[in-house]
Amino acid sequence: MLNLIWIGFFLTAFICALFQFFIGGQPDIFAKLMKAGFDNAKLAFEIALGLTGVMSLWLGILKIGERVGFLDALARLLAPLFARLFPEVPPGHPALGSITMNMAANLLGLDNAATPIGIRAMTQLQTLNPDQNTASNAQILFLVINASSITLLPVTIFTYRAQLGAADPTDVFIPILIATYCSTLAGFAFVAARQRIRLDPVIWAWIAGLTLSIGGLALYFAGLPPAEMAATSSLLSNFLLLAIIIAFLVAALWRKVNAYEAFIEGAKEGFQTAVTIIPYLVAMLVAIGLLRASGALAMAMEAAAHLVTAAGFDARWVDGLPTMLMKPLSGSGARAMMIETMQSSGADSFAGRLACIIQGSTETTFYVLAVYFGAVGIKRVRYAVAGGLIADLAGFTAAVVGAYIFFGSAH
Repeated sequence: MLNLIWIGFFLTAFICALFQFFIGGQPDIFAKLMKAGFDNAKLAFEIALGLTGVMSLWLGILKIGERVGFLDALARLLAPLFARLFPEVPPGHPALGSITMNMAANLLGLDNAATPIGIRAMTQLQTLNPDQNTASNAQILFLVINASSITLLPVTIFTYRAQLGAADPTDVFIPILIATYCSTLAGFAFVAARQRIRLDPVIWAWIAGLTLSIGGLALYFAGLPPAEMAATSSLLSNFLLLAIIIAFLVAALWRKVNAYEAFIEGAKEGFQTAVTIIPYLVAMLVAIGLLRASGALAMAMEAAAHLVTAAGFDARWVDGLPTMLMKPLSGSGARAMMIETMQSSGADSFAGRLACIIQGSTETTFYVLAVYFGAVGIKRVRYAVAGGLIADLAGFTAAVVGAYIFFGSAH
């Protein structure tokens, strides 16, 4: 799928350039395309190079949290809930432990740890699956929750915002938290209805507690004057993130964990991660750069904006549409769209912030589906795709609403 999308970008840009050359009277259009390609290849390398410091910082901090047992603590906290959400998994089965560890890793933003643990959980669930070619109820619920992916620490987004000059890289933290919760809640509600999961008091307590917390946060910010909203959100976001760092360090002292060595180990992973993404950034940013230089992207955005305006709505959210459409298909593609939006409109513009909130609102549905089901040879996924896409739609809608609430007064 990503291969076809990537090739399609180049072909669309070329066709549009031919139109500009023969009909639009732009003899220099092909030179503009080649310049955009070279410029964006250079930009991709510069972004990745600049990411190394911030990525190393955050992965180092997260490694401390992993070493002091925050991952295990989260797993223990989530265990009673997941035992009820997966009734077909026997009590004490190792799959429940892997599921809770995977969700805990996702909550902390530990993608490198979450994916292998998730594959292990899917493999263990496959041992309970009576039809080895068809996804079981437990596997579907596990995948949809992964695809919606509540993340407490969207570290990568903060990192890109810092690299691209955001005055406060973490000011999107609260809107992302709200959007990703809406995504997860919608995905879970759909699957729970299809599987007729019995919502006992423990499940209701979790749903009510999380909904009241996230909803209360949203109502509080919605009641603030626009001038105070961004500042208060920034203050709370930075306080919470710093509090988490201090909690990790204090726990390291308490448990006699060498925080410095753990940080260095995680920082090395951050450096390697930043270097690894260079080819992916080059591939996608060059393709998107050609689309923009050819005029194809502008024409598509203008057409969408015209339709939205004709319907009587504000059309500023259309700038987030490229990231929104790419997100279910490709994580690297959506990331490139987010970066390109911040690069062209500004990291602190409405469009730049909206793209970041969309990026953090949900996971890459088709990638998660391919990796997790592919790992165990599932061929019939039943309603897993529908659940993932419903979660995506809810997350995107919440992202747009959140962007208007928090940053809608910024032009």
